[in-house]
Amino acid sequence: MKLKGSEIICESLLREGVDVIFGHPGGAILPFYDALWGYPQLRHVLVRHEQSASHAADGYSRVTGKVGVCVATSGPGATNLVTGLMGAKADSVPMVAITGQVARTALGSEAFQECDICSIASVCTKRTYLVMSAADLAPTIREAFKVAQEGRPGPVLIDVPRDVQLELAEFEYPEIPEFAREPLSDETQASLARAAQLINEAERPVLIAGHGVLASHAWDELMELAEATGIPVINTLLGLSSFPRNHPLSLGMLGMHGMYWSNIVVDQADVVVGLGMRFDDRVTGRASTFAPHARIIHLDIEPSQVGRNVPVEVPLVGDAKVVMRSLIPLVKRVDRPQWMSYIEELKRDHPSLAIPKTDSLLAQHVLSEMNELIQENPDTVVVTGVGQHQMWAAQFLFFNGFNTFVSSGGLGAMGFELPAAMGAQVGQPGAPVWSIAGDGGIQMTSQELATVAQENLPVKIALINNGYLGMVRQWQEMFFENHLKEVPIPGPEFVKLSEAYGIPAVRVTHQEDVMPALRKAQAHEGPYLIEFVVDYSVNLYPMVPPGGSLGETMEDPLTSGARIG
Repeated sequence: MKLKGSEIICESLLREGVDVIFGHPGGAILPFYDALWGYPQLRHVLVRHEQSASHAADGYSRVTGKVGVCVATSGPGATNLVTGLMGAKADSVPMVAITGQVARTALGSEAFQECDICSIASVCTKRTYLVMSAADLAPTIREAFKVAQEGRPGPVLIDVPRDVQLELAEFEYPEIPEFAREPLSDETQASLARAAQLINEAERPVLIAGHGVLASHAWDELMELAEATGIPVINTLLGLSSFPRNHPLSLGMLGMHGMYWSNIVVDQADVVVGLGMRFDDRVTGRASTFAPHARIIHLDIEPSQVGRNVPVEVPLVGDAKVVMRSLIPLVKRVDRPQWMSYIEELKRDHPSLAIPKTDSLLAQHVLSEMNELIQENPDTVVVTGVGQHQMWAAQFLFFNGFNTFVSSGGLGAMGFELPAAMGAQVGQPGAPVWSIAGDGGIQMTSQELATVAQENLPVKIALINNGYLGMVRQWQEMFFENHLKEVPIPGPEFVKLSEAYGIPAVRVTHQEDVMPALRKAQAHEGPYLIEFVVDYSVNLYPMVPPGGSLGETMEDPLTSGARIG
């Protein structure tokens, strides 16, 4: 069967189980868009900026477990994808980006909208391909989807010259093998007994669960491991929603803005078990002082990550689900009353979620009340931007449904919140999806309100508006002698902006109006925006100072005298 290259792309995507793509057309990718006319099975979501296409594919992938797909034209269209590609690589999200390219005869001539996107994207992806023959398209796409998903997942880019999209070639798609998790290596199998011994003999152990638990859908194994051992579970930012926050063994998040008690528990632990996490600097603080009393067991699918940031006594290289399944029969339940009593004292004496008393509306008020809302429906998906609102969401929202929190962690891309929420809503059309946005971040991608309206995606937007780049302002205040430079960031009248796109909106300025607004938005069948105007001067705590250790976690001076019970 001879097909045009553009048709081969469409056929190949269908073979890979793709049903939605996020993109924006342009000259070099037009043959593909022409082919889409004959493939109504491929839903296309028209974003207003290509960066949003890659963020939307990211959000879609995280909530579905499938490979996200985004499409752009050559030159600026392709380069606009780069932020989202780098974000997906940093957070291990499987994605395939397809870009148009100038015709083969024009390559290297500085033709209109030509750029060497493969070179540009090479450090932002697992692999890039420049396909120079239509006959190579099907095997290349098959390989790209395989690479995106195998090992540590991540993005792959396929660049296709315009004339290759028009060229005829025989179409035969390579066989797709059934998915099978990689078996454990001999080295990891040998290490399991040593890991179990350390866990069983530990007096002050802790499990730290990261994004790898979600990527491998290993939340059941995490639950079984925690309950089989009685060891408390702490999450990284991207590990949130891998373990129910209401579970008695859950301690919430650790790191730069983690719970005070979580940071101190890790600082005092004698065994730390890192599960699908990288011991990133925002988790460890000063790496040389991380968990100074602990022997560390590190499980990661990527061998180069093990021991990269902190010294590891027992490396476990492999898929989190497979490794934990093999580890669980080797561990045993040990009562550690002194350790658990110490943890309860920390939680009681250092209430990290205490909210300063004030008549003003604070972001903490908003997130605290939103938490009540999501407790009613654990399937609620929350997508955040980057900044203070992101950290308050991570602190105050208790995720009890699995894989329900989406955020840009490794790259920390402002503007992520709205397009990624679009992708999440497309991926989970029956679930409530909330975008927790900052007024700085949303101004980077607010054009996607048009996409939300066009697709009638029932995304609810909680816009935390403090009129500042809040995290930057806090750092300037605390570490740069209060030299506030270029951090006030006036925006439009967000309610009017939302309504201009046909999306109803409301402005909230008082504490008593928070829950009624949240419930009204939740009940609305389509998209809805709430602008919460909050006090700009409130700082985010707990906080590990830059270059500090977890043991030096700073508490909120406005609430540090509080005590629970």
